[in-house]
Amino acid sequence: MASAIAIIVARIIFSFIFFMAAGFKFADIGATASYIAAAGFPMATFLTWVAALFEIALALAFISGTFFTEASLLAGIYVIFLAFAFHGPSHWQQNQAEFGFFVDHFTFLAGLLFAAVHGPERWALRQTLFR
Repeated sequence: MASAIAIIVARIIFSFIFFMAAGFKFADIGATASYIAAAGFPMATFLTWVAALFEIALALAFISGTFFTEASLLAGIYVIFLAFAFHGPSHWQQNQAEFGFFVDHFTFLAGLLFAAVHGPERWALRQTLFR
């Protein structure tokens, strides 16, 4: 029972993080688009919308348990992309805190990989492509 509760709490945390990230994007699409453009990406407003909608989809998958393994793997790829694109080695000279942000993404990846392997546990709508 304790492991089931721990996994449910982890699912809630994952969902909250992605809902919150999407919420910040929706709250100020222009600011997020400017941040994306400053990193050198074209079509920044479009990418902001794609990112926000993707984060909502991830949050729903985590909270419901539907396509949980796939969502965990996709979120892991996304998180590492964000680490390199926005906090990678080219940013460390200007601000040493960026290295900490970069490393934090890898700890998040570790949790997502653990989740992908162990699944959503009880109280999940079980849909999967890989099982």
